[in-house]
Amino acid sequence: MRPETEASDSEFRAILRVGGLSTAEVHRIRVEKDNSQDIDIKNYSAIIAGGSPFDVGIPEANKSIAQKNVEDFFYSLFDKVMPRDFPFLGVCSANGLLGRYCGATISDKYAEPIGSVDVWVTDEGAKDPLLEGLPKKFPALAGHKEACDTIPAGAVLLAASGPCPVQMFRVKENIYATQFHPEADADEFILRVRIYKYAGYFQPEEAEELIKAIRQSNVPVPKEILRRFVDRYRSQK
Repeated sequence: MRPETEASDSEFRAILRVGGLSTAEVHRIRVEKDNSQDIDIKNYSAIIAGGSPFDVGIPEANKSIAQKNVEDFFYSLFDKVMPRDFPFLGVCSANGLLGRYCGATISDKYAEPIGSVDVWVTDEGAKDPLLEGLPKKFPALAGHKEACDTIPAGAVLLAASGPCPVQMFRVKENIYATQFHPEADADEFILRVRIYKYAGYFQPEEAEELIKAIRQSNVPVPKEILRRFVDRYRSQK
């Protein structure tokens, strides 16, 4: 759902690479360009939704056509996903879309600057198949202007951070969302710093310092979460 093709393509390749997926196994949709596709989820094993520069919580009058396309698509998709408990993993802004759909308030209260953040697994998270046996605390790459103020009613909080109390949650048994980026490494985030330099995530003059800090990041655990999601659901259809 990223309007910037370079960022969108890079994120797509990162999801494939980290998830161990081939292009033959996936169907990619650029929903910011066209939300009119009527997706029959029975044709798929799971859905992975990446991030975007769009803020769900801004006034409707300030939303672009592309953002409205994204939101219309996903709210229609969730109407199909939720009743079936269909496997879904939403990342960053997809976390906000799922949270809002499920009734959570989205605001800038728990925004995080771009970079590495320490995430800890909750007691419930430690029992979840995507997190079981992983370190109780791990670094992850994040950067967002808004987040869920609380988890949606009925959801299970799986992971949190100091700046952002809702880093990962699950709805029912198979519907997941992360505020951090399980697909990203240092190179991926450096690209995004350059592309979104003037998008309001940080002051433009801070870009080079952010890049220096990101170069030092090492985030293997979030990648394992993405791999586990793919491995768990790839053959189920």
